[in-house]
Amino acid sequence: MTVLVFGGSGQIGRYLLPALGERGEPVWALSRHPRPACDGVRWIEGALPGGVPGVAGVSAVISLGPLDAFAAWLAQADLPLAPRVVATSSMSAESKRESLVPAERALAQRLRDGEAALAAACDRLGCAWTVLRPTLIYGAGMDRSLTPLAQRALRTRVFPLPAGRGLRQPVHAEDIARAVLAALDTPAAAGRVLPLGGGERLPAREMFARVRRSLPAATLPLPLPAWLLRGARRSLPRLAGPLQRLEADLVADNDELVRLLRVTPRPFRPDAACWRPPA
Repeated sequence: MTVLVFGGSGQIGRYLLPALGERGEPVWALSRHPRPACDGVRWIEGALPGGVPGVAGVSAVISLGPLDAFAAWLAQADLPLAPRVVATSSMSAESKRESLVPAERALAQRLRDGEAALAAACDRLGCAWTVLRPTLIYGAGMDRSLTPLAQRALRTRVFPLPAGRGLRQPVHAEDIARAVLAALDTPAAAGRVLPLGGGERLPAREMFARVRRSLPAATLPLPLPAWLLRGARRSLPRLAGPLQRLEADLVADNDELVRLLRVTPRPFRPDAACWRPPA
């Protein structure tokens, strides 16, 4: 199997590329910038959707980046071997569908449109496809949600702890990489959009508290009560969406993931390494 990977320089790729390299199969990864080959992975320079060099004999394609650009490339790609396609989307396709913030509703629609465009392009090519929808991702020090919060707290030595009864299900980037590999090897997962959450559901306030406890330095807890957050929603419209979701359950049903892929994500037990960006 010759594997072509898009988005391999991101947080999921940090775990996926070494795992692919260990399988002993040819692996090509696209990057906007030149990168040296390592861990059995060869990098090619290019950009989606129109600047992708040809790679002969591709039998599997993995997308870990924006779905719309990937689907646009697939729609015009010449792939005679009808490769297996696995792509990551996001549970934001559902959780932000009814957001108070227009930009977030637009994001949810763009994700769903990207999933539909991918399926259509794969049907044209005769490719089997699987889409994974992760919840909140952590673990590689590259996410834009919990890692910035942790790093800011280490700088200021103050950790905001917002009240929030809504459930969260953070998923480690390495567990998503494991699911991608399993999807490549599981024909029964073809034609499926699979939710992918972490192995534990916990209230948002407890999620933030665990991040604080995982930090390598002491921080002052700053509780943000519910009444204060309600006032902030009214006075700071740009925060209305995130603050609204503190009371909403943002979780995924992993039953199909476990049944089809035999992947059981870990519970949320972060340590300091989870918030350390790669060198």
